Amino acid sequence: MPRNEADTCRVLVTPALRRSGWSDDHLVEQYIFTDGRIVKPSVRKDRKRADYLLRYSPDWPIAVVEAKAEDRPYNEGIQQAKNYAAVLGVPFAYATNGHGIREFDFLTGDEVDVSEYPSPEELWQRYRTARGLHDPDTAARLLTPCNLSAEKPPRYYQSIAINRVVEALVTGKRRALVVMATGTGKTSTAFQICWKLWESRWSRDGANRRPKILFLADLDVLVDDPIKRDFAPFKEAITRVQGRAGTAHDIYFALYQAIAQSDRTPLLYREWSPDYFDLIIVDECHRGSAGENSLWKDILRYFSSAAQLGLTATPAHAADRDTLAWFGQPLYTYSLRQGIEDGYLAPYRVYHVVTDVDATGWRPYKGQLDDHGRPIPDELYGTPEFERKLVLPERNKIIAQHLTEHLRRTDRFAKTIIFCVDQDHAQAMRGALAACNADLVKENPNYVVRITADEGATGKDLLWEFMAPKVKRDSPILATTSKMLTTGVDAQTCQNIVILRVVRSMTEFKQIIGRGTRVRTDFGKWVFNVLDYTGTATVKFADPAFDGDPLPPNPGDPLPGDPVVSLPHGGDGGDGNEGNGDSEPLLPPDDWPRPLPPTHPVPPPAPSPFPSAKHTVSGVIVRVIAELVQVLDPNGHVLRVESFADYTRSRLCALYPTSEQLREAWKTIDGRSVVVKSLENAGIDLADLARATKRGDADPFDQLCNLAYGAPILTRRQRVEAAKRRKPDFFTQYGEAARTILADLVEMYAKDGPDDLDVTRAIELPPLRDRLTFDELVAAFGDVDRLGFALTELSELLYAA
Repeated sequence: MPRNEADTCRVLVTPALRRSGWSDDHLVEQYIFTDGRIVKPSVRKDRKRADYLLRYSPDWPIAVVEAKAEDRPYNEGIQQAKNYAAVLGVPFAYATNGHGIREFDFLTGDEVDVSEYPSPEELWQRYRTARGLHDPDTAARLLTPCNLSAEKPPRYYQSIAINRVVEALVTGKRRALVVMATGTGKTSTAFQICWKLWESRWSRDGANRRPKILFLADLDVLVDDPIKRDFAPFKEAITRVQGRAGTAHDIYFALYQAIAQSDRTPLLYREWSPDYFDLIIVDECHRGSAGENSLWKDILRYFSSAAQLGLTATPAHAADRDTLAWFGQPLYTYSLRQGIEDGYLAPYRVYHVVTDVDATGWRPYKGQLDDHGRPIPDELYGTPEFERKLVLPERNKIIAQHLTEHLRRTDRFAKTIIFCVDQDHAQAMRGALAACNADLVKENPNYVVRITADEGATGKDLLWEFMAPKVKRDSPILATTSKMLTTGVDAQTCQNIVILRVVRSMTEFKQIIGRGTRVRTDFGKWVFNVLDYTGTATVKFADPAFDGDPLPPNPGDPLPGDPVVSLPHGGDGGDGNEGNGDSEPLLPPDDWPRPLPPTHPVPPPAPSPFPSAKHTVSGVIVRVIAELVQVLDPNGHVLRVESFADYTRSRLCALYPTSEQLREAWKTIDGRSVVVKSLENAGIDLADLARATKRGDADPFDQLCNLAYGAPILTRRQRVEAAKRRKPDFFTQYGEAARTILADLVEMYAKDGPDDLDVTRAIELPPLRDRLTFDELVAAFGDVDRLGFALTELSELLYAA
């Protein structure tokens, strides 16, 4: 008999690799390199694994081998091997059935048959020759081990980025860029790059000394956090630059502002000589450092002899700010879509919430004055103008109430970031949310906080508390902000991203979404929600420049035509004073109806002695008129509204076009397992079905047929009675003991569902557990085969058309 795949590997492939010199240090069998895409909390797709990963050194993978069963063509797995090799960034791929071997060389593009596997040294020499790595010292630096004292070893994509950057720098490249989606470990990747260069004594002048490295960022958290965590193994070799340019360390962390904006003459960074640093790392390089005329760019020009590495999740590409123009094309890109597909990033749902004033706009009546007694310019004010030119306090309050209702439905202690127009808007929303959540604010005064630049040291302390994964009694749960939390904030357990301002920049939008993408299953963080009150997400998620698919809808998500929860209106809100003025006025058409003055106008509050440049109008009635959950269409391009029933129907019909095909798969225990697994991979589980159909007494098969094919729903009890009528003599053909067991199984099925038809499970439950052992159960039917036949016939009876 031909060997199956596992035996082929054990008996034929592994010994052949050993004969070619691939020892335990070089060879990893069944190499798992993803976590499996999250399809819903606690449910993942299968993890990706290569049959063999071949490594020249522990940190330098060089080939993959894909094995098939002995009776399959030897080259059948070559495409799969090439796909895995491309993902893992290795230059050689092999396919085999234990006898023949097919090789693909990514360095030359050649695909040939080989009689045996090349040795580790042979593949390494082929790589060195193709890459021009003729200098032994340079090649040795590439193989310097990573720091294994880090909390977690580098993931496959981090290893690719580390090795590509190190190779580029040791071979003389002076500028490099790495693009990695938020939450995928840019900082830990940078640490390992620095560690390999530091340990291998690489320097730009080839002097075989420890390099001097400057790590630049523009936020305290982007400096303090890496020093405390990722870069801690450097110990006394690391320092933060504050007030003076020291020379006693090897790794320097600094804020751009601290060394480039100062009253000192010369500027602080000029106290170092232009050739002092070997490497400058620019974190979040899509921002200030990309600006052509920025002071930050002056630092990079001053240290022009140093190698310069840019790190970002979102490279900017604009006339005045072009990351690619300075650093060049990325050496490696790990996208949001790939991170979600691999299961390292959390997927999301999009809730688009619309108020009536956002849907139709708001226009003042003739001669209307704002709360400060000033005339309001005659314009049609829409979402882009709210909180920039016009403040409607009731709009803030109704949004706060709607967000609070969402938290009540889901989790009131789910960390939430609310992105506001400016700092004043963030303060107004903080007040509105505190009023809506007075019960929790009473217990925890920091339940809702504003974290903005104006908060100073207090805001920094609150930010650290918000970022901490573990929720303490006085931890902030809801954080309102404007720009401060857009980037660089590692709030790993944040589960809600709320958008209250129009975001035009795709770079900024990706950064905002990135605040929720981190996965922390140990704290119950599997997925996150995007609540959009401006329409930004609807536009940006559909943009081809954005990548990453949202989750399917929940059974309880609102749909078009559903009644909107009626929320109270009215109340006070803050008025702002620093709109950033980046939107054009929305001019009303000539025939736009002008509202009449109210019959009983709401008296404005007493005028402030320091009125805002914005116009504040109290007393405007605002209502939420729509809440839609949006998913991508089957092509993955356009957001559209889809119900859970529609989603289930489309996915199930793609797997089983007719109810009869589903019935054939469902009527056996193994078949049901396949169906359930396929549905789970699409984000649908049996609990969702019961909630969607509101028929927990029905078999999941009937729930599926109802949603997908429009079939009527039978209860499990009705299925049992129908089976008894269909074949009355089914039970009488067995002895008394077997009849009792079958009757118990049928009753258990009627009460709890089809899982109880599996005797290996049912024997662990009452009443069978209390009466007999598994051996006694088998003996009641004569033998295992007769037991299996009886269960198969029972299942076919229950699921007959």
